[in-house]
Amino acid sequence: MTGRSRHRPLQKTIKMPRIKALEGGNKASRGQISHQAIEDYLKTIYMLSQEESPVSTTSLADARNVKPGSVTGMIKRLAELNLVEYTKRRGVVLTPSGEQIALEVLRHHRLIETYLIEALGFTWDEVHEQADILEHYISEKLEDRIAAALNYPSFDPHGAPIPSKEGIMPDQKTAPLTTLKAGQRTTVSRIDSDEDSELLRYLAERQLLPGATIEVLSMEPFNGPLTIRLDGREQVIGFQVATAVLVEIPSE
Repeated sequence: MTGRSRHRPLQKTIKMPRIKALEGGNKASRGQISHQAIEDYLKTIYMLSQEESPVSTTSLADARNVKPGSVTGMIKRLAELNLVEYTKRRGVVLTPSGEQIALEVLRHHRLIETYLIEALGFTWDEVHEQADILEHYISEKLEDRIAAALNYPSFDPHGAPIPSKEGIMPDQKTAPLTTLKAGQRTTVSRIDSDEDSELLRYLAERQLLPGATIEVLSMEPFNGPLTIRLDGREQVIGFQVATAVLVEIPSE
């Protein structure tokens, strides 16, 4: 996803729901879907909701790489568990319980990515797949130990905010690099996706990393390339790459 980040902090702390003990739905309906499938869908809905709300079934199907009919069936089962609210032809929104589960999974994912890089020597293009697997299985005790070992980070190595244990998302206002004008200077905040290993390797080679200070020198029209200055060197990067680089919004 690209565009301005619009994370919305929860208004109150909600205790993490236990999937097996959720209100709504009967034991059979809860047993029809694995807890990993529930968490994957809720996390995806949360991420998509930063750009559109309600989230359409088409967007969700594209993000999950499944057929729309499969998404509709899954959403109905999540609604039975009081994790989402679904309106036909409008889309789906998370309930407070669904949002809290999504934030908990995101916290696991981003803490794991950070730990794999800082403690185990992984590179930032290697960690997404590992975190995608492990995020569903770490205990609260292990989560706490990882956070403590990392000195309780607020952002992961890709610059993405890490929700707190209480489910509060750190504030982060960003915009794609492509929204800047020639002559503006800013700092790279985050990379919009931790999934594209090839893109992450390319950006690392060019030192386009979170924290880097860049100046836009020129932008070609019709989605043409951008010329930037980074560490005193001029570089030309493509428009598509620049949309994935989210930067601090410079003051006018």
